[in-house]
Amino acid sequence: MIKADYAVAGSGCAALYFALQVPKNKSVIIVTKGEVEMSDSFLAQGGICMLKDDDDYKSYFEDTMKAGHRENDPVSIEIMIKSSGEVIEDLIAYGVEFAKDEKGEFIFTREGGHSDKRILFHKDITGKEIMSKLLKKVKERNNITILEHTAMVDIIENTEGGCGGFVIRKKGCSPEVLLADKSFMATGGIGGLYKHSTNFRHLTGDAVAIALKHNIRTRNVNYIQVHPTTFYSENENDKRFLISESVRGEGAKLYGKDMKRFTNELLPRDLLTLEILKQMKKDGSKFVWEDLRDIPYEELCSHFPNIMAFCKEAGYDVTKECIPVVPAQHYFMGGVYVDYNSKTTMKNLYALGECACTGVHGKNRLASNSLLEVLVFAKRAAKDAVSDMKLPENKEIVSVDFSLYEDADRLEREYGKLIAEEIERLGGPLAARIAYRDKYENLAESNNSMEAAV
Repeated sequence: MIKADYAVAGSGCAALYFALQVPKNKSVIIVTKGEVEMSDSFLAQGGICMLKDDDDYKSYFEDTMKAGHRENDPVSIEIMIKSSGEVIEDLIAYGVEFAKDEKGEFIFTREGGHSDKRILFHKDITGKEIMSKLLKKVKERNNITILEHTAMVDIIENTEGGCGGFVIRKKGCSPEVLLADKSFMATGGIGGLYKHSTNFRHLTGDAVAIALKHNIRTRNVNYIQVHPTTFYSENENDKRFLISESVRGEGAKLYGKDMKRFTNELLPRDLLTLEILKQMKKDGSKFVWEDLRDIPYEELCSHFPNIMAFCKEAGYDVTKECIPVVPAQHYFMGGVYVDYNSKTTMKNLYALGECACTGVHGKNRLASNSLLEVLVFAKRAAKDAVSDMKLPENKEIVSVDFSLYEDADRLEREYGKLIAEEIERLGGPLAARIAYRDKYENLAESNNSMEAAV
C-alpha cells in the first residue's frame, strides 16, 4: 500500500502543471501508463492560444463558440480566455520559449477557425517545449514522485461513496492500492481505440471507462474530434503523425487524385474533415494530397522543421512534392464531467486534461485551445484542492478484490467496450462513427468507416 496527499493518474501537461501548483509540503504521486514522455501533450505541434489584448476578447470568444457549434459552456470559455495571460506567464517562468521577432515581441500565428493570429508557438514542437520544461521543474521537486509503466486500473471508493485513491498496477506486477486524500484522473484521450489516431496507442480512455463503471457523471462522450490532416500510413498500430494546422495557416493546399484543389483549407476541423472524406470517396482513395510548396523555404525551416524531417524520413521532400494525408481521430471534447474547479461528481475526485469535459470545446475544438484549456483548469483544480484545508473524513475504504485486475488485456477490452457502447448510445457526430482498431472491432454494434460516414 502506498499513500500520498494527492494521487494523479497521467503525466501530460495537466498532470505536471497541477503538481507544480501544489505546495511543497504536500506529497504528490503521479502514475503513468507508459513512460512520462509518452503523453499526447508532447505531440502538440501548432501552439497555445493567448488573449493578446482586451480588443481580441470578443472575437476569440466568438471563434471558440462558433467552432464548438455553440454547444460550449460560455462561463468555461470566459475563464479560459481571461486566465491565458497568467498561464503563459507561468510557462515563461518555467523556462518555456515561444517564437519572437527581432524586437523580442511574440510572434503569433493563425490556424483554422481563428479570425486573427493569436497562437504562440515554438517551431512545430510547442507541446514538447512546454512538456520538457514542466518535467524539468517537476523533477526538481522533492514532494513529487513519478511512477512510470504504472496504470490506474480503478478508483477506490470509501464507505460514504467518495474516492479514497486508486488501484494501480505496475507492468509485470500485481495490483496494489494507492491511497490519497484527493485523487486526480488525467489519463488523456481515447485514440488508442481507433484505427487512425494521432494519439499514443496506450491512451484508451481509462478515466472515462472508470467513470462509467462507477456512475460518475460524464458529458458528450461521443464528441470526438478528427484531425483532417495526418500523414497516411498502412500500419494501424502506428500513431498517425500530425501535419499541423499551422501548415495550412501559412498557405499549404489540399488536392484530390486529379491534383486539383477542392476546398478551403482553413475551415474548422470537422467541416474540413467532411470535405476531405467526400473527396476520398469520390476518388476511391485512402488519402488526399497536401502541398507545402507555396510556403517559403525559410518559413518551412524555421516554423516546421519537425514536419520536414518526418516527411523526409518517410521518403517525401515537402519542398518538391506533395505528401499523402488522411483524417484521424485526434482529440476528445467529451469526457468526465467536471465543474469550473475540475471536480467530478464523486467527492475528493477530480478530472484534468483531455479526459475531463470542462465545456470549453462544445461539439468541436478550436485549434490550439487544448493546451491552454488543460493548463487553466489544472491550476484551478490545484487551488481548489489546496483551499480545502479540512482534514479528510476518516471513512473506511471498501475492500478491493485484486483478482478483478490481474488480466490486463481483458480489463482493457472491458473498459473499451464501456466507452464504445456509450458512444454508440449517444450517436451523433461523424467522429463517433469512425472505425475502431481491429482488436476492438466487435466492441459495439456499428463500426462504420470514416468513408462510409459521409
